[in-house]
Amino acid sequence: MNEAGVSETTVLQQEIALEQEHVDRVYTRLAELRRDASRAEREGYRMSGVGTFGSLVERDAMVFHAARRRHALDAEHEGLVFGRLDRDTGATHYVGRMGIRDESAQPLVVDWRAPAAAAFYRATPAEPLGVVRRRMIQSRRERVTGISDDLLDPEAAPPGMRVVGDGALLAGLSRATGPGMRDIVATIQREQDEAIRSPAAGVTIVTGGPGTGKTAVALHRAAYLLYSDRNRFAGGGVLVVGPSGVFVDYISTVLPSLGEDTATLRSLGTLVAGYRAERVDSGPVAAVKGSLRMRRVLERASHDAPPDGPTELRLLYQGSLLRLEAAELDRIRHRALPRGARRNEVRGNGFDAVFDALWAQAQRLKVRNLPEKPEFESELADRGDFRAFLKAWWPRLTPMRVLRWLATPERLRAYANGILSRDEIATLQGSFDALADSGPTIADVALLDELDELMGRPRQPAKRNRSPFHVRDGVHEVSTYADRQAAARAQQVQRDDDYREYAHVVVDEAQDVSPLQWRMIGRRGQYASWTIVGDPAQTAWPGDQAELDRARDRALGSRRRHTFALTTNYRNSAEIFAVAASVIRSVMPDLPLPAAVRSTGVDPLDVVTDAASLPDAIREAAQKQLAEVAGTVGVITPAERRAEVAGWLAELPGRLQVVSALQAKGMEYDAVVLVEPAEIAVDRAGVRTLYVALSRATQRLTCVGTHDWRPGGASAG
Repeated sequence: MNEAGVSETTVLQQEIALEQEHVDRVYTRLAELRRDASRAEREGYRMSGVGTFGSLVERDAMVFHAARRRHALDAEHEGLVFGRLDRDTGATHYVGRMGIRDESAQPLVVDWRAPAAAAFYRATPAEPLGVVRRRMIQSRRERVTGISDDLLDPEAAPPGMRVVGDGALLAGLSRATGPGMRDIVATIQREQDEAIRSPAAGVTIVTGGPGTGKTAVALHRAAYLLYSDRNRFAGGGVLVVGPSGVFVDYISTVLPSLGEDTATLRSLGTLVAGYRAERVDSGPVAAVKGSLRMRRVLERASHDAPPDGPTELRLLYQGSLLRLEAAELDRIRHRALPRGARRNEVRGNGFDAVFDALWAQAQRLKVRNLPEKPEFESELADRGDFRAFLKAWWPRLTPMRVLRWLATPERLRAYANGILSRDEIATLQGSFDALADSGPTIADVALLDELDELMGRPRQPAKRNRSPFHVRDGVHEVSTYADRQAAARAQQVQRDDDYREYAHVVVDEAQDVSPLQWRMIGRRGQYASWTIVGDPAQTAWPGDQAELDRARDRALGSRRRHTFALTTNYRNSAEIFAVAASVIRSVMPDLPLPAAVRSTGVDPLDVVTDAASLPDAIREAAQKQLAEVAGTVGVITPAERRAEVAGWLAELPGRLQVVSALQAKGMEYDAVVLVEPAEIAVDRAGVRTLYVALSRATQRLTCVGTHDWRPGGASAG
């Protein structure tokens, strides 16, 4: 009971009822706005009855804007209102996923990205920013289910102000997760909010250990930028780059849940148009492929003769044999393709040089009835055998075709001689053999992009972007609601598959981006501001760090840097993070680590078994985790065991996901079964990867293997 003799439960119920009144008003207004959008669409269609082209254009504009407005209103239904600010001025502001005003233009809800909402995330008891009480509002659909208050300035609190609960953050952290990442818009903390709202220009660098919310900060920052300067960032585009397809699928619902669906999400294996790579090279191979020295290797390959190309030209002309042998053809190619030239763009120069060489030879041979040079060239160009020679001798080469040349040991040694060491060349041997059958690895995609840059492309006629409203000349139409939604989104921005003029680029798990991958991303962000998030302690990059830093700095250019460090681990229980911390401290004893803020009282388990019993032990651990948690269960394996382990667990429910230790980067699960940790921690880079795998779970962690693996051999459980 409180001082007034009213139970805490009654106070909570009364306050929930109070907030429900406002939430009901918000949803009533939302329904009115939806009806207005529908009315605008209908009125737009009626304009076509005028029968003029001007009326059709006006109709299309109204339909487009109404469809876009309706899409925004539909996207923000669930949990629309999640916060309230009571200020020392007596004013009250509700904070939500989008801004809504009443009929008299007074705010019912302030968009979380608006300046007026900043205090919801930044106010503290030490610096209340004019906020007396901050209230978290939990809801399910349109029904308020709970509230939790922070009294930030007790001295300014008016008589009778009620304060309930302990704050919503830890309660939210304990909720079961779904298959995708959830937004943190209702529980953003001050250090996260400072990074989210950092200046739009330049480079924002966010570092932090596991569970500090780096990815969430990056995505919410993208949503904030789209809100704060929509013309710039929606028009130019926002690119979000993640380490793997699994990761991109995991985060794909966050921005739409925040009302933003114009951003482009790509993994490092899908960043280049036409390729979709999920295969992963071993660490040593990836280190060589990611090195800047590979660019020089690729440059040599891009200037070489095709392995199946003709080695001589023989033409019978006016009774005389014209002949260009291999040495002469090589000289012609080298002159037409000097260093720095792009092969596919100077193809015509090579053809002209062949014509010149044949003309000079014909003159030396005093060919009878030799016409003037233009006519001579025209006659040769009409001959099918000559055209076939030119196409085979100097074909239009694709990056994949040239990269496959490196599968031939002799060619690889020739291209890499003097650039890579013998050991590095030996490391690469065989790594390109599967290109034809299995496609590229993730590291290969950056090589393909580099080859595309080195070779250039033949000039293509400009393509006209087709209006999504276009039916035929002079007629524009959209029919169903789904059509209108799709057309509005498509019309909002049209970009080529290889678009390279993004206004903002977000790079997640940046510590694992190789030098060549930085070049690949940099080509798409030449005019962009950047958000870079990562944790140096989690890096799996086994190559030269100085080279990596130079490549990153070149991609980012001279833009001003804004650096933020996140220091609180919101994901892991203290018991789980203690195990992860002991692992990383074994190789980086002085590393500053984030502080885990909650405890479950449940210690991680170790299960040690023999090889024959390993499948059953993994299956039993996974079944136990599925029984103990309501959310997702991740089974994390060494890379080479992923397919095998997935086969052992194929019959288990869909909320269980089997991923490799590298694929687990950036992921979060309610429970984790970690398979053979000793096989992951085979070297220093492997220890860092194990640190990542150990820090994915929010509630339960079980390690299953055939060897003791803890630092010092001290297993638990």
